[in-house]
Amino acid sequence: MYSSELIKGTLKTIILKLLSEEKRMYGYEITQKVKELTGGKIQLTEGALYPTLHALEAQGILTTEVVNVGNRLRKYYTVTSSGKLMADEKVNEFSDFMNTMIFLLDLKPKMGKA
Repeated sequence: MYSSELIKGTLKTIILKLLSEEKRMYGYEITQKVKELTGGKIQLTEGALYPTLHALEAQGILTTEVVNVGNRLRKYYTVTSSGKLMADEKVNEFSDFMNTMIFLLDLKPKMGKA
């Protein structure tokens, strides 16, 4: 698992990219999808995820829809059109940052390892 420090700096990018691809997800579903996609290397905590989701919603980057599933209410998050643009910007920024760090730290890419 990666440190919470690294995850905190990339959480918005992760959420926006995932929601841009998946269209609509609820919080627990997001945590499980990230865990699955990263082979357990990134595990989002509720304490990190929900404040970020709420902040993105307050900024108009995400919208929510509450759905009654069984006997419980489930809040689905959807990225807005401005959120999709922000997702692209964040991914591009992160990619550029990674390339800069690889150069700065004189790292050689490792095939098959993260």
